[in-house]
Amino acid sequence: MRHRRLSGVIVLILVLASSLLSGCAREQDDERTLTYWASNQGNSPQQDRRILNEEFEKFTARTGIEVNVEVIGWGDLLNKILGSAVSGVGPDVVNLGNTWAASLQATGAFVPFTEERMQRLGGRDRFLETSMSSTGMSGRPPSSVPLYGLSYGVFYNKAMFREAGIEQPPENWSEFVDVARDLTRPNQDQWGMTLAGASYTENAHFAFMLGNQEGAQLFDSNGRATFASPQMATGVQRYVELMSEHEVVNPDDAEIGSATEAVGNFATGEAGMLVAQNSAIAAIRAAGMKDSEWGVFPLPTPDPLPEGGEAVRSHVAGTNIAVYRNSENKDAAIELVKFLTSAEEQSILNEKYGSLPVVSDAYDNPAFNTDALRTFSRILAESSKRVPMIPNENRFETTVGAAVRDLFARAGTDRSVRREDIAEALDEAQQKMRSGGGSTR
Repeated sequence: MRHRRLSGVIVLILVLASSLLSGCAREQDDERTLTYWASNQGNSPQQDRRILNEEFEKFTARTGIEVNVEVIGWGDLLNKILGSAVSGVGPDVVNLGNTWAASLQATGAFVPFTEERMQRLGGRDRFLETSMSSTGMSGRPPSSVPLYGLSYGVFYNKAMFREAGIEQPPENWSEFVDVARDLTRPNQDQWGMTLAGASYTENAHFAFMLGNQEGAQLFDSNGRATFASPQMATGVQRYVELMSEHEVVNPDDAEIGSATEAVGNFATGEAGMLVAQNSAIAAIRAAGMKDSEWGVFPLPTPDPLPEGGEAVRSHVAGTNIAVYRNSENKDAAIELVKFLTSAEEQSILNEKYGSLPVVSDAYDNPAFNTDALRTFSRILAESSKRVPMIPNENRFETTVGAAVRDLFARAGTDRSVRREDIAEALDEAQQKMRSGGGSTR
């Protein structure tokens, strides 16, 4: 009887051992597969998947590590990251807008890039100083590293400029509005410029840039929101007035949800100018517009600048990459980051996307020596301003971006947006931010 019991115990032990070994084997297999949430960098998620999967084939061949990639639009990415940070369930690796770096670092969701981990990537000094400035809170190891370098510029249609008798790009905001008027022919469905009025991220970026041109202070020294000011209202007013007052933007643009969508209006000749980041180059090319048909100039500023105003023509823009702290595949995840930030991949990916390498050793590629990319590089290096690296910066984007989106919705309906409406919208956004609210919805 005792032998039978012993035999049963032995069988049970063997079954449990087999189950444990099987689980270990599955875990080891799982460690060879990474889940990667990639931001939509190209003209479509399909294009992104094609570009990335071609490169991941090389990565898998070299390391044996598989990569499952999901491409997420910018309008949904922040909410998905925040949701995964709260739940603890997410991918191994994720892209993020670099303006969110400090806010997302505060969640504790990401692995810190300590000196040891930075050395695995070739050292901090490989990365451009401007891009590294937007990787997390000061005094802490960065929670993300740069992946794609970006800045804003004004794309313009050369043929439309010639036809309107415009000999050179505008140098200040007043000239910019005049040029947009000269390009606008509503009866021919032609507009001076196009914009993504329904994109909270684009709207927040413009509020930041134009607000700084007016001398607005977004936060005080304690990180408390102070953007509901006359200076910020003037900056936002200049932006919304392009549709509401000057009528150089199609009212339908109030419904455009991304810069990529706005590219279509520009590439087909429906709009003579497009203010966008250099990542729009890939979408412009994909839409069939040749490089010789468009040019780029820096976003104009008021002349003279108001007291306290700065010649900010872009924020320090870009896309970062981070590793989730809850990932069971951290070592493999760091290997993927190392691969994507290598000089070889930086050259390949940024050339395909029209973005700027974030490592100095990738600039040997002559593709980055075009007039357009030299302009974007100068803007990034010389006239860009970093958004505050504070924990609640992401709520500035969601609250202010949504407020400007709603102002454009009003402008697109009846073109009536008063100064009082703008001040009220900013005040409401500031109250939401101070109370901890603010949603992109």
